[in-house]
Amino acid sequence: MAYAWSGAARRIRVGAGRAVDLILPPLALDDPQSGGGARPQSPGLSARSWERIAFIDGPLCDGCGAPYPYDVGDGVLCPACSIGVRLISRTRAACLYDEHSRDLILKLKHADRTDLAPLFARWLSRAAAELIEHADLVCPVPLHRRRLLARRYNQAAEIARPLVQHARSKMAAKAAYAPDVVVRARATPTQGGKSGRGRRENVRNAFAVPKGAVAKVAGRRVLLIDDVLTTGATAEACARALLRAGAAAVDLAVVARVRESGTEPI
Repeated sequence: MAYAWSGAARRIRVGAGRAVDLILPPLALDDPQSGGGARPQSPGLSARSWERIAFIDGPLCDGCGAPYPYDVGDGVLCPACSIGVRLISRTRAACLYDEHSRDLILKLKHADRTDLAPLFARWLSRAAAELIEHADLVCPVPLHRRRLLARRYNQAAEIARPLVQHARSKMAAKAAYAPDVVVRARATPTQGGKSGRGRRENVRNAFAVPKGAVAKVAGRRVLLIDDVLTTGATAEACARALLRAGAAAVDLAVVARVRESGTEPI
């Protein structure tokens, strides 16, 4: 009976949403008219903006997720991943970080546009489908409590939450949302303006797994979620803390990645 009522309520909500869309046509998420107040009833991008996003659909390195210019076969690692010691097993990004994706990501990160998070979650549900399928825990890269108070939300968490909901309902994934299994133990200056080495030093020992979360992490495959991948220093610092706590493996899914390692986007 409860299930039937839930299904009926969902159909009513969908029907009501469609009716509202007919009366008040929804704005695209990137429409400048929507920035001042109105939010779209049907989330999505305008056709023009959609065409500009450089989605990563083609062949890529099975380790870092960097796109290849041509098909080299499944499961192939790039030279850097082949010779280096990797704390993060596999990385996937939905698109490249450029002037088009940057505007959307910065709106989420700094302009309170949390309505963009479900859109990014859908992008990741496609780009990182294999990682989600194998994940036991999905964890957003955490903010320090001071920055969280200043920003009022963690943009990575805003993406991770609907991603897990979608995965469990649509993909029959087992992954559980676990926002507290790794914390930022100390405040760090922004990564902006720092070299790759400077970024790694900046976040060294900045993350930790709380004692109460060790049992939850031990033996599990953890999927980290973040908005942008540059040098990977922050994600690697998180992975190091999780692996020390006994995680079986750590993967990473991001909305966008820079085209070349070390490029400074923010």
